Amino acid sequence: MRTPAGQLKGRAARLARLMPSGPSTAARTPFVLLVVVLLGGGLITLLLLNTSLNEGSFRLSELRKKTTELTDQEQALQRDVDERSAPDALERRARELGMVPGGNPAFLGPDGTVRGIPKRAKADPSAVRHSEPPPRPVGPPLPVQPSATAEPSAPVQPSGAPPPAPAPPEPSAAGAPAAPAAPSAPQPPRPARRSRLPRPPAGDAVPPKEPPRRRVPGPARRGGPAGRGRPAPRPRRTAPPRRPDAPDRIRLGNPRPRLRLVSLALTLVMLAFVVRLLQVQAVDAGTYAAMAEKNRYTSHKLAAERGRITDRAGIALATTVDAHDITADPKMFTPEESKAPDAPEQAAALLAPILGADPAELANKLKAPKSRYTVLARRQTPQVWKQIKDLKGVFAERAAADRTRGGPGANVLAGVFQETSSKRVYPNGDLAAGILGWVNAEGRGAGGLESMFDKELAGKDGSITYAQSGGRRVPTAGTREKPAVPGSDIELTIDRDIQWAAQRAISEQVAKSKADRGYVLVQDTGTGEVLAMANAPGFNPNDISRADVNALGNAALQDVYEPGSTSKVMSIAAVLEEQAATPATHVTVPNRLHRGDRLFKDDIDHPTWYLTLNGVLAKSSNIGTILATGQLGKTQAEANRVLYSYLRKFGVGSPTGLGYPGESPGILAKPQDWSTSQQYTIPFGQGLSINAMQAASVYSTIANGGVRVEPTLVRGTRGPGGRFVPAQAPERTRVVSEKTAKTLATMLESVVGNEEGTGTKARIPGYRVAGKTGTANRVDPELGRYRGYTASFAGFAPADKPRITVYCAIQNPTRGSYFGGQICGPVYKKVMEFALKTQQVAPTGAAPARLPVSFDPGA
Repeated sequence: MRTPAGQLKGRAARLARLMPSGPSTAARTPFVLLVVVLLGGGLITLLLLNTSLNEGSFRLSELRKKTTELTDQEQALQRDVDERSAPDALERRARELGMVPGGNPAFLGPDGTVRGIPKRAKADPSAVRHSEPPPRPVGPPLPVQPSATAEPSAPVQPSGAPPPAPAPPEPSAAGAPAAPAAPSAPQPPRPARRSRLPRPPAGDAVPPKEPPRRRVPGPARRGGPAGRGRPAPRPRRTAPPRRPDAPDRIRLGNPRPRLRLVSLALTLVMLAFVVRLLQVQAVDAGTYAAMAEKNRYTSHKLAAERGRITDRAGIALATTVDAHDITADPKMFTPEESKAPDAPEQAAALLAPILGADPAELANKLKAPKSRYTVLARRQTPQVWKQIKDLKGVFAERAAADRTRGGPGANVLAGVFQETSSKRVYPNGDLAAGILGWVNAEGRGAGGLESMFDKELAGKDGSITYAQSGGRRVPTAGTREKPAVPGSDIELTIDRDIQWAAQRAISEQVAKSKADRGYVLVQDTGTGEVLAMANAPGFNPNDISRADVNALGNAALQDVYEPGSTSKVMSIAAVLEEQAATPATHVTVPNRLHRGDRLFKDDIDHPTWYLTLNGVLAKSSNIGTILATGQLGKTQAEANRVLYSYLRKFGVGSPTGLGYPGESPGILAKPQDWSTSQQYTIPFGQGLSINAMQAASVYSTIANGGVRVEPTLVRGTRGPGGRFVPAQAPERTRVVSEKTAKTLATMLESVVGNEEGTGTKARIPGYRVAGKTGTANRVDPELGRYRGYTASFAGFAPADKPRITVYCAIQNPTRGSYFGGQICGPVYKKVMEFALKTQQVAPTGAAPARLPVSFDPGA
């Protein structure tokens, strides 16, 4: 039994063929009401006319029946008249009534005389009159119709007629009246001969007639020959006899009640139809129309083309191309369909090299006879489908030739098909993969900028709605189409060439040092635009299934680590800004420094150094930095608060402003929460954590005259119409004064340019380079303790007119040196040289300032 929901759905499906699309329910209501009123009026009028016609037809039938009965009566009377008007009618009727028992009775001839009476002796006329038997006809007796009773009934005088006078006795031949004849003995009744009565008209049943009760006239008087006597009176015409044996006629009932009942029933049925029509077309029109639209019309999504991701020059880093999903019908690989017993294995062996898949896995997908659909590979290039199509054509020709020769015509690739789709392609392979991210199987961004700007890149899918019948489109029923809106193109600040140089340099050094990973960032110091952000090892977003899970993501923004000596630039900037010291301030650096419960040392053992503040930075002395930052306040707690405020201004412990998914803000505890060791380790870069982008931003702030510019990765978007919309301008924050920034830049030149500096391997011929090395103990995330080192180098060039900032960090180098100046300095040099040439930055030509690194304690 169908449920109400199923019935409603079935009705909606039937209405779908009748209900046109387009007008709204409110617009259809007047027309629907007009149709319902006209239909109801027509039905009621039809019922009234039908009732009137039925009553008239019945009356006409009644009249016809009465006319038929009158006609039958008239015909019966006419037959009776004809019978009684015949010459021998009187004699025949007398015999029928038994008035002439037999012998030779007398009868009235045609001329009115009595015949057949024998001559008798004269007698008393009165005796003769009273005792004379009825005359008997002479000759053979006439045929008499047998009566319906055993004895003939007595003659009956017609109603209203006077009693007949006794006939006078006929005189004898001598003139005397004849003597009465002696009564004869009764004779047995003779069998009556059947007389043939007139045949009634066909179709009318004539009931048996009762013999008419007529008085037989007496014998005619003697008057001589015929014509001279007085003629006998003619019998009077009487009403037709009653037919007692006729069956009772069936009397029909009055049809009016039945007609009224039928008319009422029809009216109720039609009224139900009208009410239902009103409900469907007016009351519930919206519901049925919606269900009819759902059943009649089908909609399909029009996928929007995903926007491109380009570098700053418009070169595509990520784009979308047409692709093919390779599918199959497993039922067509059964022995009955393919005509081959091992069709799945043969097809898998042929397709595996083309699709780059495992033959056993493909064969298992094809061994599902109950299924009619399986996906062998998704988003294959047009070249892959062309190879499969060519291979299918070869097997199809072989199968046709085999069938021609009477063979089975086996074709193991007949069940392989394709579905058109789109594929996200990264033309440069793993280049900038950490920045770009990837797209998942559903076509949505799953990492990096693909995820961050998924809404803008995806666009808006369109739809097409059309009428369908039997699963096929009805071309004449109209189509409603909402075009898809393509996604916007995202233009990055990345320079593809600089990105390539940075990625190549860091990959080579990570491989050479057997390190866990490394990253290089290149930034425009004035605008904050990120020109490159390279990670090693990387991954190929074109084949995410083969990527190392540890290499996914963007480690330059997601990894946090203790920066080491590259963080000292912030401590020295605070000292200079607070005027606690100058680049020439003397700082005596012992080999060990006791603070709190710990002894602090530099990266190498040394005798007591007599360094200037510039020398402390150039030689990257931990002890010298602790002594310098101790001058920021009268107490250590006050010095900690001042240092903390500058660290926060440089962006430590806060998001970079890129909004990149998974980015870490770093770790910087509040000064009141610093432990005894932290208040002395934080000044030289231990006890706090940052990411690579934050570290690069610190040096860009110094290079930009002390103003921090939020780093940016996106220059703007280009919509479907081609209009370019620039990104919002980055936020700018003054961290230190321009004087402090310039002084600090000059001091950083000593790290690279002075022979006593730690960054001599970062020198670039012809350019003034400012930089700082860093070597920090590394916390192993798996062990939860220090294990290994983080080597880094940060700087900018030209030092006197900065344009480019480069930051390099390598995690846990295990082969060769682990000092930042030794393994990251060369990476910095390669990337900086390439970036300066690419950006066409010419050397300033100005001579570098030579600040003193040490002092003579005896002078």
